[in-house]
Amino acid sequence: MKAIVYRQFGPPEVLRCEEVEKPAPGRGEVLIRVHAAGLNPLDWKLMLGHPWPLRLAMGLRKRKSAGVDVTGTVDAVGPGVTEFRVGDAVFGLCKGALAEYVSASAKTLAMKPENVSFLEAASVPVAALTAVQGLRDKGRVRAGQKVLINGAAGGVGSFAVQVAKILGAEVTGVCSSRNVDAVRALGADRVIDYMRENVAEECGVYDVVLECVGNLPVPVIRHMLQPRGRCVVVGARPDVSVMTILGNIFKLLVVVPFLRQKIVVVLAKRNQQDLRTIADLLQAGEVRPVIERCYELGEVREAMRHLMDGHVRGKLVVRIAPRNGT
Repeated sequence: MKAIVYRQFGPPEVLRCEEVEKPAPGRGEVLIRVHAAGLNPLDWKLMLGHPWPLRLAMGLRKRKSAGVDVTGTVDAVGPGVTEFRVGDAVFGLCKGALAEYVSASAKTLAMKPENVSFLEAASVPVAALTAVQGLRDKGRVRAGQKVLINGAAGGVGSFAVQVAKILGAEVTGVCSSRNVDAVRALGADRVIDYMRENVAEECGVYDVVLECVGNLPVPVIRHMLQPRGRCVVVGARPDVSVMTILGNIFKLLVVVPFLRQKIVVVLAKRNQQDLRTIADLLQAGEVRPVIERCYELGEVREAMRHLMDGHVRGKLVVRIAPRNGT
């Protein structure tokens, strides 16, 4: 079978499409015939080997697979799996999603909603989990609160706008000029065009700030938050300088613990119940994926370069099964 792999860390040129052995499902796993895979910032970070300790953990010369977001049909089930059957359409998380077949733990999958295409389902898992867990669990968003989402047009941001509205919040989205209408269409009550307006001018307005870009300095975040407000940091674009990120981390560790305001960093957790909750929202039409572009498996390098530009509207997905299968 074909799969995207790499043996050294570096730019997208290290990615190769190779013939590898088809996996077999182990205990608690299912074998998925992959229809599509979604791309996330996590993918280019792993590819580059940043931060450096990742390189030792992943192996400097060991063959590595690519991709986390997966959707497809169950081709076989391993021992102990009872919730899925051959032929089921599923979506979720796995290791090495950019392949024709992949084995995944049944606990990291959910049934794909019937009204969502495979391409749409591929864009959902990591971004939607991050939005739900960041706003509901870490942000503790409640009805009537004011929430600002920095990077509202991106992968996590586009889901976060919709999730915050479902939680009953008044939502302000921050994005570039080209994305203002798109963010408003997702349900944002107000949209700030950062190319024309100064995000930091508002003082003490927001109960929760969801930081998806990584370019807001800690003092600016504190200025915008209410006295007991929360900032949830879920990511940083590649064009945000390392010094900015390190400076913010230092302030998070040294200054913020002594404040009433809370700033927390969130990484999505593999949670099957949350995936099922997201599937229900998709089935009900309360949440819809935003996809900027779909690539073919042989175009993964181009897709990764596009992702690393840091200005994708919604998500990028890679079609792996034939077109009539998605």
